[in-house]
Amino acid sequence: MRLHDIYIRGTGTRLPSTLSVADAVAAGACPARVAASTDTVSVAWSPDESAAEMAVAAARSALERSATAPEDVDLILHADTYHQGQDLWPVASYIQRETGAGQGPALEIRQMSNGGLAALDLAAAYLTAGSHRCEALLTTADRFCEPGIDRWRTDPGTPYADGATALVLSRRGGYARLVSIAMLGDAELEPLHRGDEPFSPAPFTHRIPVDFEEAKRAFVGRVGMSFAVTRAHAGQQAVLKEALADAGMELADADWVLLPHFGKRRLEVIFHKPFGIDPARTTWEWSRTVGHLGAGDQFAGLDHLVATGKARAGDRIVLVGVGAGYSWGCAVVEITEPPHWN
Repeated sequence: MRLHDIYIRGTGTRLPSTLSVADAVAAGACPARVAASTDTVSVAWSPDESAAEMAVAAARSALERSATAPEDVDLILHADTYHQGQDLWPVASYIQRETGAGQGPALEIRQMSNGGLAALDLAAAYLTAGSHRCEALLTTADRFCEPGIDRWRTDPGTPYADGATALVLSRRGGYARLVSIAMLGDAELEPLHRGDEPFSPAPFTHRIPVDFEEAKRAFVGRVGMSFAVTRAHAGQQAVLKEALADAGMELADADWVLLPHFGKRRLEVIFHKPFGIDPARTTWEWSRTVGHLGAGDQFAGLDHLVATGKARAGDRIVLVGVGAGYSWGCAVVEITEPPHWN
């Protein structure tokens, strides 16, 4: 979908503290093979701050940078993948209350690691659908802690990180223009993260911590590795092709490509080699010090490029996402001017 007059006014990121991979290996928490295959240096870590609290911090930063009055926000979408700090609780409403962000809908998005781009797609459509709608606040947050998650072993190809991001999407201008966005789902791959376990009456009934590798082995054992890899690549290729075509460009034309914060080997297999993406055009050297932020990798990457001055006026940035379920997303953003807060 090609978009018109939809802008990014501000972004924010909350990364409370840092946990060294070398220290985790020395302590026996992180297997040495995981450290070697992922080539991750450190991960963002929250000793005690909940996902919801981090989301509020990121949201306040994005609102301040965007010079957006909180009461002018027409929509809040919060994307997450794991426990937000309370049970049976509307976390998006908490973010709305703590930021004073208007009286519009405050909704939670659960599309796993593709949640940030899913929120971007939905918010753009929401703003476009009503002439009186002007601002949307998008947030992401997760705290991947024990006992439910082992950040090193739950998904061994990707060390998980704690943190939050936020983005203000607007119809009244900004430092970047949202040029196009594409989303695609393929539920045939849904069992890849579910496995063969029966449904349960409560969280963590079958095992704790979560083990994605066991679920993947069960699914691949039934359908074969080729089926899973082919479908996954086809989905990613389709959204890239659509978003780039709508933006009138090729992937080689992009100044930056923001990928999920996966480990090095997984990035090479899924993105670098199949699509010819040079890691130098990505935020790899930074993302390997942050880790996987659930739904927030793309927003965090954009915030990093803008805050450090690496992204300049005229740069075209391709945001790429994939989430269990399965879903894929791709968006093209063009930097139109230096943000006033730099």
